[in-house]
Amino acid sequence: MNLRVLATIFLGGVLWLNAGELRLFWGSFWNHELVRAPETTPILPVLSQMETKENTDPVALENRAFSSTYQPVLKPSASKFAVPTAHSAVIIDIDSQETLFENDADDHRQVASLTKLMTALIVVESIKDLNEVVTIDKEAVFAEGTRVGCPRSGYCIGERLKIGEQLRVEDLLKAALMNSANDAAIALGKHIGTTQSGFATIMNKRASELGMTETHFCTPSGLELDGHEHECYSSARDIAKMTIQALKYDVLWQIMRFEEAQISSIDGKYQHDIFNTDELLGQMPNLIGTKTGFTPLAGRTLLAVAHHPESNHRVVAVVLDDQYRWQSIRSMFDWSFQSFSWQ
Repeated sequence: MNLRVLATIFLGGVLWLNAGELRLFWGSFWNHELVRAPETTPILPVLSQMETKENTDPVALENRAFSSTYQPVLKPSASKFAVPTAHSAVIIDIDSQETLFENDADDHRQVASLTKLMTALIVVESIKDLNEVVTIDKEAVFAEGTRVGCPRSGYCIGERLKIGEQLRVEDLLKAALMNSANDAAIALGKHIGTTQSGFATIMNKRASELGMTETHFCTPSGLELDGHEHECYSSARDIAKMTIQALKYDVLWQIMRFEEAQISSIDGKYQHDIFNTDELLGQMPNLIGTKTGFTPLAGRTLLAVAHHPESNHRVVAVVLDDQYRWQSIRSMFDWSFQSFSWQ
């Protein structure tokens, strides 16, 4: 990244101090996910000839066959728990699927870009070769909100997608899951469903198969439909169900652990820098992955998966409409692993 781009990032950012470490972040606008600024470490080439920088904390990503005999048991010393800033929240033990905590977990709420995990799930279930080529169309390029090259609506610091540009499916998954790019999610959805509404039909059929009874998706990006916003909804519990299914596909969680990546068009003409919205990367060694979301109607949303610091027992935590989502998620994991034993 050249000095001019770095200067632009710096001038557009807000410098703040967290846990003794200086970090650079951008503020939040329409459907904007808070984007983690790039580190100064060089980007390293890893999977599928893509340039990526991966968080190297020793966290297990592969799927394991856990014994169903292990059940979470609340310790007598466990304290009462609440997530006061979240309108809806849930914690579920992944392998037993026991609910450890819930607060209005079945309420219908807009979930914003948490929707993109369902889009990604359908992509990996439908497309076996992630090198398959997707052509970007006008509808994707003119998507609102967060896009490739634009960490927030109307604020672009890098190369945007172009009409007719061709990229690999895996590249677009990185943009959709890491940077929460609406254009990438729309392109993936239309590649499978022909239209956004066609893909939404596929999404809702899959949601029904997963037992997501409180869900109706409208778009592959999570943007609500103008005039029909309240027809686009899910619940904290349903998002957790979706997340548990997505854990069967390691590639999705490996992508979500990249701090940054550079993706290129098939012809090499365009390069795009992608930055992860996950503020907990590098701070929680037992974190498996997160997905963020924001629209004015949904508020700040977050799903996250972590394993016990001293074992492989995993839990998923979800908060909807929580302005302190990162603090809430950390407290949810801390309480879960301190308050339960697996027997």
